[in-house]
Amino acid sequence: MLSSGQTHVVSGEAGLLVAPVMFTNPFLGYAGDKAMSERKLLRDVFKMGDVYFNTGDLMLQDHRDFVYFKDRIGDTFRWKGENVSTTEVSEVLGCLDFLLDVSVYGVTVPGYEGRAGMAAVVLKDGHGLDGEKLYGHLLHTLPPYAWPWFLRVQTSLDMTDTFKQQKGRLVQQGFNPHAVQQPLYFLDTSQKTYTPLTAQVYDDIVSGKKRL
Repeated sequence: MLSSGQTHVVSGEAGLLVAPVMFTNPFLGYAGDKAMSERKLLRDVFKMGDVYFNTGDLMLQDHRDFVYFKDRIGDTFRWKGENVSTTEVSEVLGCLDFLLDVSVYGVTVPGYEGRAGMAAVVLKDGHGLDGEKLYGHLLHTLPPYAWPWFLRVQTSLDMTDTFKQQKGRLVQQGFNPHAVQQPLYFLDTSQKTYTPLTAQVYDDIVSGKKRL
């Protein structure tokens, strides 16, 4: 495994999982897309001339030498053992007539591996959040592991100078109502809708009383 600025990582430190590319373990790449295929390869990792496949998985090895999945890098995150594409989920949510803009990302939840889906959304003028319609839309368009468990309703989304969404602050604040000033909602599958994420609901999720 690799960590930023070094070749190997020590116990308790997360590192990038890479796989050697060789004759007996070839990387066939993406059909018709050499540029995308090249971006998945790391060269001269341990010695000059070697080639490794970048899995995009961050792994952690504990003091007993057990290895655990920690996180995903890039525009995906991992939840329930599955990789979730933020772009795909954003496009699905963007089809709803009451949403103007969407930013999807993963947030950590105590007691769970990986990250749960969350979306910062901007409502169109004159529209409210239709939780039931959103739930029904997800039911027919995305597998359950890709559903956003949390929503954050904002008046606008922060963008970089090159018009890319800034997600760092959103990820850091997560779904904590004590840290987020904007309205938060939680996916209540029993009610088949999104309901307000109150301090009590937050405490129930963090303590494990309410399961995702």
